[in-house]
Amino acid sequence: MNTAEVTIRGLLELAGIEVNGSNAYDLQVNDPAFYRRLLSGGPLGLGETYMDGLWDCPALDVLICKVLRADLEHSISPLKLLWPMLWSKLVNLQSKRRAFNIGEHHYDIGNDLYQHMLDPRMTYTCGYWKDADNLNDAQEAKLDLVCRKIGLQAGMRVLDIGCGWGSFAGFAAERYGAEVVGVTVSREQIALGQVRYRDLNVDLRFQDYREVRERFDRIVSIGMFEHVGPKNYRGYMQVVESCLVDDGLFLLHTIGTNTTKTAVDPWTDKYIFPGGVLPVAGQIDAAASGVFIMEDWHNFGTHYDPTLMAWMANIDAHRDELRRLGYDERFYRMWRYFLLSSAGSARARRNQLWQIVYSKRGLDGGYESVR
Repeated sequence: MNTAEVTIRGLLELAGIEVNGSNAYDLQVNDPAFYRRLLSGGPLGLGETYMDGLWDCPALDVLICKVLRADLEHSISPLKLLWPMLWSKLVNLQSKRRAFNIGEHHYDIGNDLYQHMLDPRMTYTCGYWKDADNLNDAQEAKLDLVCRKIGLQAGMRVLDIGCGWGSFAGFAAERYGAEVVGVTVSREQIALGQVRYRDLNVDLRFQDYREVRERFDRIVSIGMFEHVGPKNYRGYMQVVESCLVDDGLFLLHTIGTNTTKTAVDPWTDKYIFPGGVLPVAGQIDAAASGVFIMEDWHNFGTHYDPTLMAWMANIDAHRDELRRLGYDERFYRMWRYFLLSSAGSARARRNQLWQIVYSKRGLDGGYESVR
């Protein structure tokens, strides 16, 4: 064995993973070039070598969970990966000028992919599995949880920042009689969402959140804050504050992480969410300080694990059809790595899922937490 192989085998053993072992979570090497590329590429190299077919793992989610619990991704930190992290600190990668890049790169790759992967409402955020045993019920429960947390009532006007295909907007209008304005930076989401909810009191717009200049009784942002970026957190809170009536409530639903050193994953940044950054709790609290009063903070990050596994099961169930639609083997491997590594990250408790409820001036008598 060469030095690279000895090093990689030794690191994986620290996480209880055996190269070419018999467990479903053991890494199976298909090409010895894997060792050199992983050693030189670190976390980015791990994902790229999987996409290229240099290794396989039936239980990829378990492997990633074990790697993260052993903190192995920080054992290999090539100098070439430091530049993207430094660049993200020097440049506002989520500026208004760049805001629509993520829509084109990720959300516009094909509505047919997401229709096969997601629940019927196409809810592309963490489900709420407290009393659910399937994806559809978990997503309905999450949407209803949001509505109950903000005390939604018929006739209220709601802004949904990062509305996706309109799953929350449609649910809130249909079940609660609300009037909903949704904004997103994805043309494909808008095109499909406007058709799906044309008969409801829903207005979906191709618009950056910084362009909204109206007032609303309630504001929600479900799975969009990950694209805002630390340089814009304070401005984001100020935009929301300016659009919210004085006695209104704002619910922020976002993936979060534990330390800033894991906030930018190089593989995810390159292939899945360019410019995406997971916030840490202190960053959110600092951004909201003096702008909002935090009424409630709910962490159900463990619920992302079954959500992601359900999405992967849907992809596998429709794999042949997706292939006919043009999603080739390399795309499948990229998407599988994305979904299962995310599931492993949630299972390892590296990533969290936070729902935070804010008011402008505090609620008389306080806020009663909804679960």
